[in-house]
Amino acid sequence: MQMDAAFASDRAPSLMATMAKHFGHKIEVEHTDTGAILHFEMGDATLGCDDKVLHLSLQAPDEDRLETMRQVVESHLMRFAHRENPRALDWNRVSG
Repeated sequence: MQMDAAFASDRAPSLMATMAKHFGHKIEVEHTDTGAILHFEMGDATLGCDDKVLHLSLQAPDEDRLETMRQVVESHLMRFAHRENPRALDWNRVSG
């Protein structure tokens, strides 16, 4: 199962780095040429960005784990982006 979202921000690269660093203290984080992959127990969250958009893609084996990971990733992003008065992300389910 997979879901994707995008978060528009002038600080997209900084937010991506902050999330990778934060989660890197708790779980395995793989840095790639284009972003980072956060390896949670429930699945993987792939982060990538361009200058103004943070792209998030979550993959998990079932709906419950996907939803748990969505809540964790989104709540942390909202905290890290608090100065931007963020709104909840619009997640898109990807059919596989």
